[in-house]
Amino acid sequence: MAERTTPEEDARRLYQEAETRTAKAMEDLVARESFGELLARMTENTLAVAKIGNDAFDLIIRNLRLAGRRDITGLARQLARTEDKLELVLQEVERLQEQLAERGSDNGTAPARAPAANRRSSRPKS
Repeated sequence: MAERTTPEEDARRLYQEAETRTAKAMEDLVARESFGELLARMTENTLAVAKIGNDAFDLIIRNLRLAGRRDITGLARQLARTEDKLELVLQEVERLQEQLAERGSDNGTAPARAPAANRRSSRPKS
C-alpha cells in the first residue's frame, strides 16, 4: 500500500517548494542588468530627496532666525582664525618685551614698565 503523508509533511513540502521557487526567481531578478540600474536610480533618488529635505530644514531654521549648523560651523572657523591671530600677536608682544628688557640691561637702566592697562592685576576679579 501507498504511504499516506500527514498534513504537516504536506505543508512542509509545499513551503520548501515555494521557498525554492522564490529563491530562484529572486536570483534571476538580481542577475539582470536592469536590477542594477534600478537600484542605482533608487539610490540616487533617495539621496536627492534627503538633500532636498535637509535644504528645506536649513531654510526653515534660517527663516526662523535660529542659528543653524552652517552658522555655527562658520562661527567656529572664524573663532579659530581669531584665536590663531591673537596667539601670533601675543608671541610678538613677548618678543618685543624681551628686546626691551635686553636693551634696558645693556644700557644699565631699568626696563620700561608696561602700561597699567597691559599689566595683570593680582586682585581677584569679582
